[in-house]
Amino acid sequence: MGLLKRIFGKANPEADNKLEEEVAQIESGQINKIYPILKPGDWVGIKAGAVKQTLYGTQENPELVLAFGYDAPTNFVFLTPADIEGKDPNKIITEAYDNLETIDQEFEISSALDNRVLFASGQDFSSEKILCQKHMMKAHKLLKADELFVSIPRRRCMMITSKNEDKELLNTFIGLHKNVWNDDSYGNAPIIDALFIVKNGEIDGIIPLD
Repeated sequence: MGLLKRIFGKANPEADNKLEEEVAQIESGQINKIYPILKPGDWVGIKAGAVKQTLYGTQENPELVLAFGYDAPTNFVFLTPADIEGKDPNKIITEAYDNLETIDQEFEISSALDNRVLFASGQDFSSEKILCQKHMMKAHKLLKADELFVSIPRRRCMMITSKNEDKELLNTFIGLHKNVWNDDSYGNAPIIDALFIVKNGEIDGIIPLD
């Protein structure tokens, strides 16, 4: 399967020692769930040939891509074209989204910001939950907002507020986004320096902040 060439995700000093075991678990079917994984346009996996969809930017100059891979204990193991040869790509993508839907992510309402900002962070796929319409519809309901601004600057992070908030709150929200974007102390890989517009639970636009 060539899995040794496809470790582009989690950084872990013990990963090399565990890699062979995790590869064996994937090959035997013990690890069998594939998930969509958001990556920035300069992600090394793009040049390495990982299967991806370009979500923002162009094929020649991507700014945000969606990869697909196994979530092994110490590594993300990404799919390459050889892995999906002879298979239905649409079925693989559908299963990946279905697997993402099964991950439960709670919302935290910020009392410090007058219950006008939501946090939904801390798990491996917290950021990817922006792709789940049901999840985002809950945010619409909690904030009583038809349109949302969603920040996913780094992995395991999501912040949400209403698109129609006042200037002061929006400036605070952007400040929170920038703080996370510039903070690498937790080791969460960067995704994108931008705000997403979400309407009816789906991404409806993007506003670059760089």
